[in-house]
Amino acid sequence: MPRLATLDLVRYAALMPSSPPPGTILGVWAHPDDETYLSAGIMADAVRRGERVVCVTATRGEEGSWDEERWPTATMGEVREGELLRSLAALGVTEHNWLDYYDGTCAQVPKDEGVARVRTFLQEVRPAVVLTFGPDGMTGHDDHKSVCAWTTEAFQSAAPEGSRLYYATQTPEWAEEFVPVMNRFNVFMEDGTPPVTPRDQLAIDFELTPELLELKLAAIEAHESQVEGMLNAFGKDYFRRAMKAEFFRGAEGSGG
Repeated sequence: MPRLATLDLVRYAALMPSSPPPGTILGVWAHPDDETYLSAGIMADAVRRGERVVCVTATRGEEGSWDEERWPTATMGEVREGELLRSLAALGVTEHNWLDYYDGTCAQVPKDEGVARVRTFLQEVRPAVVLTFGPDGMTGHDDHKSVCAWTTEAFQSAAPEGSRLYYATQTPEWAEEFVPVMNRFNVFMEDGTPPVTPRDQLAIDFELTPELLELKLAAIEAHESQVEGMLNAFGKDYFRRAMKAEFFRGAEGSGG
């Protein structure tokens, strides 16, 4: 897909001021499906504009079985790897890398090691935009918090000039409407999550077009082992309402 001309990118940014800046996107996440819930629309849109999108995942989510009979923990990593690759394919994302840590152990990884692993991708990919969790980890999960810490420190030491780091967040209105329902499945594991940011303070407030929203739903559905129960309980229309926008705040000092 050809890249947009510079003038077209300027016009694009003017039309959609709450979109990420143009350029290569690097997403750094903890488990398969984190990237989909929080940034699938942004990634799919960037691919369609001819931008490079690279996704890094720390673990294969091996401890994420909701049904030990259907998806035993012993094979969960293999299952979720396949789900992630199918999900990214639905979005058009072709570059993915694993850090190969085991689910639930990221907090035990020496911080210098985790930072060095992420720094390598910053140096090789040279992204204009880096997407990850904030220090809250979105849901309070320790793996999420560790990935944020690694990515933030790596960014501070190795980000290309002009690159921007963004932390995933939600709005107060989103949290009020959707958190009580999602917490029937214990999505948000810790008091104070998800993080909320008023809309007028967001760095990215990305409203998905109908086409992008359907792509995002297809990508979510690819994570069958994780989402089947919620889809059956809440229905697709609920997911369309909950997933129709993606929110990020700028990390302090990153230029976001």
